[in-house]
Amino acid sequence: MKYRQLGNTELQVSEVSFGTWAIGGSWGDVNDAEAIRGLQTAMEAGVNFFDTADVYGAGHAEELLAQATKGKEDDIYIATKFCRAGDIYDPQTYSEETVRAYCESSLKRLDRERIDLYQIHCPPLAILQDGSVFEVLDKLKAEGKIRHYGVSVETVEEGLFCLGVPSVKALQVIYNLFRQKPSEHLFPQAHQAGVGILVRLPLASGLLTGKFKTDSTFAPDDHRHFNANGEHFNVGETFAGLPFAKGVELADQLAWIADGRETMASASIRWILDNPHITCVIPGFKSVNQIQANLATLEVQSYSETELARLRDFYDSAVKNHIRGPY
Repeated sequence: MKYRQLGNTELQVSEVSFGTWAIGGSWGDVNDAEAIRGLQTAMEAGVNFFDTADVYGAGHAEELLAQATKGKEDDIYIATKFCRAGDIYDPQTYSEETVRAYCESSLKRLDRERIDLYQIHCPPLAILQDGSVFEVLDKLKAEGKIRHYGVSVETVEEGLFCLGVPSVKALQVIYNLFRQKPSEHLFPQAHQAGVGILVRLPLASGLLTGKFKTDSTFAPDDHRHFNANGEHFNVGETFAGLPFAKGVELADQLAWIADGRETMASASIRWILDNPHITCVIPGFKSVNQIQANLATLEVQSYSETELARLRDFYDSAVKNHIRGPY
């Protein structure tokens, strides 16, 4: 395992880390015992950073992390998020009283005294511009409830705004072969500002595994079914904002990236890690096999300049005009 510094903080995190949305819920059937085995497998391989949120399974993902990391609190870093358990457009959701309650509840579920990275969970730009929530987070940091804080964003504009907030230490963004825009301006400026970049949805909700067909279906409680067109939250969180059939078609056209790189999944994550501005990638998982498959990325060869140019041209000519939702 290789480790990268999280912005200008003291944290060194595994370049392949993991998100826990899938084991919390909204990705179909999940087995808790298998999820715990997956977390343990990851830690045995050197993974020392996990991302979660208070709304992943209504806190269940946080509870699973507490079980898996018991006794390893000083060695395993946890990032969690808040605000989406309330009305994200209501300023009261970001008041000191409310945020403090969110924080204490997460600490209780995580069975920890401090959250290593506390993130605002995809708030509207207007909330960020108001700035009051950052004052609340500064208080929690001063009290030792949180070590650092950051923001999970939906758009480049939101990310760029956050770079102007001195205590923001990390941005969590959607970035993958189907979602390349953040690398143009956001990533270089974040690097210059000493802000870490956490990449979520590196496989575009599974499209970039190459395993789906246009007639593939998903369980009713899987967001790839109930949010396929942005019915419940930002469409960019599902299939990177692409219509499913178009995403399958585009993924088929990218099958060549797996040549000499084991699988499309490992090749897709390798492309992300080849960007020096990335701190870590946080793919989701529901099984030990998926943990192992994502960790295989560490052994995959990097891309040549010719291949990188080909992938950029593919995005510009074939992909970006099909992306829906703000990004």
